[in-house]
Amino acid sequence: MHRERIISSGKQQTVERSILTRPFTIDRQQGVSFYGRLKGKSIADFNYWFSVLTGTGRGSRSNDDNLLMFTSRLQWNCFGRELGFTSSDTEYHEEPAGLIAIAGVTNRSPYTRFSTTGGGQLEGFEVGEAGQYRVNQFLIETAFMFKGLSWQQEFHWKEINDKINDELTIMLGNYIQLGYFFHHLWHSFPKPLEIAFRYAIYNPHTAIINNSRREYSFDLNWFFKDHLNKLTAEISYLDLQRSMNDV
Repeated sequence: MHRERIISSGKQQTVERSILTRPFTIDRQQGVSFYGRLKGKSIADFNYWFSVLTGTGRGSRSNDDNLLMFTSRLQWNCFGRELGFTSSDTEYHEEPAGLIAIAGVTNRSPYTRFSTTGGGQLEGFEVGEAGQYRVNQFLIETAFMFKGLSWQQEFHWKEINDKINDELTIMLGNYIQLGYFFHHLWHSFPKPLEIAFRYAIYNPHTAIINNSRREYSFDLNWFFKDHLNKLTAEISYLDLQRSMNDV
């Protein structure tokens, strides 16, 4: 549903995905999807996705409570050109390409998070029973590429309603990521070298004061043959200290 997770590991701009991926991804699910592109004149260019899924994680072909997961995404290609799911402007876009997207998910299941191993629980949540957690999510996403410059950003909102214990948790997250091939600005700079930076902030429970976790990542990418052959160096600073009220 969101750009950072859809981009394959081989086309990432950084070594690791951001600290937002674990709490907000819905990952792979069994189900049916409808998607397409509405290409009108000039900037009237949209992509759309709508899916009905089991909502019980990768490899699961059954549903725990007959309540399915519904996901939707609407993407405006704001320059009239579709931007692929890659995170570095190795193609050197001569014309700007960008998008603004909104997406949403609703699901009821025993799980509060998903990964490649299937359904699981976020920190602070017990192993769930059938239909225990109603999860609603919302996303605003932007991306842009032009002449060696790349930008991507995601804002996430997630609500977890524990139907058994009658507890409500609201989570927020946002990241911005920039990359640039400085050779296009300063020709003495090595042409294959890209410099990238990411800042991410995540609050796992908005009702708790001083509970945000932060990430600062700095990357150097040397491309030998696009993303097929590259060398990446990354240094990250992670502030994951929890509030005393969360201990």
